[in-house]
Amino acid sequence: MTQRPVFIVSDRSGVTAETICHTLLSQFPGIEFNQVSLPFIDNDEKARKVAEQIIDAGRSSGHKPLVFTTFVDEIFSSVLADTDAEIFDLFDPFINRMEMALGQRSSHQPGQSHGMANVVHYNQRIDAVNYAMHCDDGLHTRDYAKANVILLAASRSGKTPTCLYLALHFGFYAANYPLTEEDFERDQLPSPVLDNKDRVFGLTIDPKRLHQIRSERRPNSDYASLKRCQLDVISARRMFDRYDIPHCDSTNYSVEELGSTIKHRMGLQSSLY
Repeated sequence: MTQRPVFIVSDRSGVTAETICHTLLSQFPGIEFNQVSLPFIDNDEKARKVAEQIIDAGRSSGHKPLVFTTFVDEIFSSVLADTDAEIFDLFDPFINRMEMALGQRSSHQPGQSHGMANVVHYNQRIDAVNYAMHCDDGLHTRDYAKANVILLAASRSGKTPTCLYLALHFGFYAANYPLTEEDFERDQLPSPVLDNKDRVFGLTIDPKRLHQIRSERRPNSDYASLKRCQLDVISARRMFDRYDIPHCDSTNYSVEELGSTIKHRMGLQSSLY
């Protein structure tokens, strides 16, 4: 199947355009897309080169390219408008209506959502990421008092990437603690976790998926055996129920879905948005 060319073009990082584009394209699983991201297209020369690239892609593929843009400057949008492509301006449908609704012109400044326009918020995200790394995998439990949330789960259940997402995206201080075989044998929460139980959220996972993940890390070990994985998952769930810890299954969740679920279930409010 010939891939449909897709271009994601922005005058800044393009993160917003990529997010919306990927969300929209995921609704068409029967079509193969060849996606090209082109950030920092911030002058006429760059815009004209992008236009040529789009035209060439359309000719070689035999399909009209899809182009997703988040240009603040309308001049750059007008350059791409001359290409034989389907242009989706992700700002235009909203900016004009918001200006009318709010009775004020928009700033028309690029990079406001993912740049450093608010240094305080940017530093808060960086501090949160540093905290997540500092308190990863049961380290520095004495600093749990600063945590907005503490993820609890058996080893390799998705704690670390979820903590980093919560930190980077929402600015939350997220620590995590791995439940070990010794914790399961005692059938008690580790004391650093118990002392902060009101901020604890549990992750569970399908044992077969856990077996696959652990086998990639330590193949042919007891740690990675299906029997051990089954026992760890059952023990973790039993502990969550015993201590009334909110939890969810991470097996089929993306890190974004896990982060949003935890934020909602724990009633966390980000000061970044």
